[in-house]
Amino acid sequence: MRKNTCLILFLFVYSISFAQDNKYDVNKNFTVASYNVENLFDTFDNPVKMDEEYTPSGKKQWTSKRFNEKINHISKVLCSINKNELPEIIGLYEIEDDYVLKALIKQACLVKGKYKIVHEESPDIRGIDVALLYRPDEFQYLSHKKIPINYPFNKSSKTRDILYVKGVASNTDTLHIFVNHWKSRLGGQKKSEPKRICAAKLLRHNVDSLLNLNHNAKIIIIGDFNDNPNNKSINNVLNANNKRTNTTYKDLYNLMYDKHNQGKGSLYYKKNWNMLDNLIVSQSLLNNKKGYSVNFNSGKIFHPVWICFKDKSGVLVPNRTYGGNNYYGGYSDHFPVYFILTRK
Repeated sequence: MRKNTCLILFLFVYSISFAQDNKYDVNKNFTVASYNVENLFDTFDNPVKMDEEYTPSGKKQWTSKRFNEKINHISKVLCSINKNELPEIIGLYEIEDDYVLKALIKQACLVKGKYKIVHEESPDIRGIDVALLYRPDEFQYLSHKKIPINYPFNKSSKTRDILYVKGVASNTDTLHIFVNHWKSRLGGQKKSEPKRICAAKLLRHNVDSLLNLNHNAKIIIIGDFNDNPNNKSINNVLNANNKRTNTTYKDLYNLMYDKHNQGKGSLYYKKNWNMLDNLIVSQSLLNNKKGYSVNFNSGKIFHPVWICFKDKSGVLVPNRTYGGNNYYGGYSDHFPVYFILTRK
């Protein structure tokens, strides 16, 4: 009886999904995904990076078998975010180098996207960087640059650069994309906050440079900010909020703010959900009548059961690769987030 009930439920859900697929127009939709993949290292010891633990002889016993399993897992997640098509844009965080990116885009389900890579080595002491993957059939790359983050109060501290990428979506809309991975909360949220505020000021300066030239510039800001939407760095300094009225062209809108207020998140830490992975857009992308746009509720968290682990209290949390030096063989300690731009 239980099997028959499950079968009927599956067919019902499938029929609904199929009906929704018929309404999806690949020519009018553009998916932007963002994923902290939890320490995606190659297996080689780079003498200029502190990556020794992610080697076969290191503390984590990071072997080729484990690396290949991780790559396969990440590709499966990315291919499943939008069942109608592969994401046009993918922001990635905690990747070591081009080697892991090239291995990723060669995975069977991602090959058809013919993804191109935008990546720059950063001064992060562990060697983890940010990167952007894009489908060249839907995004015409124009230029990119890295934006170094320097702390005037701690010049010896190094972190990931902000990656800026400019391109044209579907031959219609010029997009300005900022890819971020701000300093972690190591040592405590308050103690580490000045470093994230510093990153926010730098990012805001670059955003203002674009908006001062063109009030209607279409700006997308993605990444792991290591702060929640209501924290000072994002809400006050970057001025990315959830205001729906009385806004100006300088107000940025955080598509994940309302979800954070609802108690949802992309990272589960000490029995609390944190929305550290944010999706932020300029006003020109909100309910735009010309070209691509999003609505206030476009931000999504991708968390199917198969990338989750049920903890002792019964909460479905991200199924991570490691817990300390213990290998769990999961996906990542973060859920990916995404949104879909649409054209009328």
